[in-house]
Amino acid sequence: MFEHKPRPEWTATEEFLTRTVVHPDPALEQAIRSAADAGMPAIEVAPNAGKLLMLLVQLTGARRILEIGTLAGFSTIWMGRGLPSSGTLVTCEFLPKHAEVAWANIDNAGLGEKVEIRLGPALDTLAALEEEGREPFDFIFIDADKENNSRYLDWAVRLGRRGATVVLDNTIWEGAVLNPDMDPVNAPGIIEALTLLGEHPRLDATVIQTVGSKGWDGFALARIT
Repeated sequence: MFEHKPRPEWTATEEFLTRTVVHPDPALEQAIRSAADAGMPAIEVAPNAGKLLMLLVQLTGARRILEIGTLAGFSTIWMGRGLPSSGTLVTCEFLPKHAEVAWANIDNAGLGEKVEIRLGPALDTLAALEEEGREPFDFIFIDADKENNSRYLDWAVRLGRRGATVVLDNTIWEGAVLNPDMDPVNAPGIIEALTLLGEHPRLDATVIQTVGSKGWDGFALARIT
């Protein structure tokens, strides 16, 4: 796995902001612990990023969320808490073990009735959602295998409504976007997705750099036009 290199001061600042401003509750803290206990990689979004996702869901008035990449359900819980009482969230997870851990965390957070975990390759799930004629999604969060990022963006446009918000995580990758040889597995897919964000006729986007416990990274924020 590609190694991210957070600086101690970045992590310390993130921890300060988390306890001072973000205030994750016991259900969210349990989601982090359960992932570690299950031997899952610590690649969930940072708490301040999770809170940002929740606020974006609320600010955009989203009622239907699509998440690509569940892991232990940490970001799922944050976004689910931003939904109104009638809102729904579909999340795609490839590994059964991850889905099992995520479902326990989501249910523990009181979101079991709002969240549907779809197991299997995300590209297959996305095609199935189109075939099922699901209502267009209002908010799409992409945080899965980087090689397929551009394909996930294409599906976001197909499955999202006009005006929907799209968030793509991990867009800087320790600067590998400038030096793909740093990570020949993931960097090309990230660069391809960034190029698509800048050229797609139905996506209007920007990218924000971040630093913290996950190292030097960033996320893209886009609107489907």
